[in-house]
Amino acid sequence: MFDLTVLDNSNLARTLGVFLVILIWLFFFRVIRAVWVEVRPPKIRGAAAVLADARPVPAQQSRSSRRARLVLRVAEPEGERGRTYELPEEVTVGRAPGCGVRVDDAYTSSIHARVYRRDGTLWVEDLGSTNGTWLNGERLTAPAKVDRGDLVQVGGTVFEVSR
Repeated sequence: MFDLTVLDNSNLARTLGVFLVILIWLFFFRVIRAVWVEVRPPKIRGAAAVLADARPVPAQQSRSSRRARLVLRVAEPEGERGRTYELPEEVTVGRAPGCGVRVDDAYTSSIHARVYRRDGTLWVEDLGSTNGTWLNGERLTAPAKVDRGDLVQVGGTVFEVSR
């Protein structure tokens, strides 16, 4: 097999040096990959059409048509207060361009949370975000039912569920 007595100090040092250089390159490739994954836009798939349906509600829309559906209305920060997002059957909330409810906030993950309807009930779910998703001041650990008047916090942005 392999005889270790053949390696003298210079060969051993050279071999260890090569392994060290390989480890450093592997580390740099891992860092570059992590940055690339975070920066690149998400891949658009078949469900993207559903997710892209959540757009700000135009101001000229009648009150009666807005009453029929629940919407997310920005309560905080003050600069965004009043902005309203209509909720389709399912929508993601986050910083990524593919999110239906796009939040421009440093404390919000790329794809932070999901709001969806099941059997006529509205639910919110955290999607493994760093800072968590909060419902009425309590951090979500599992999908939770959302009712009119509830406050959903994603990063530094607080939404009120209203009609």
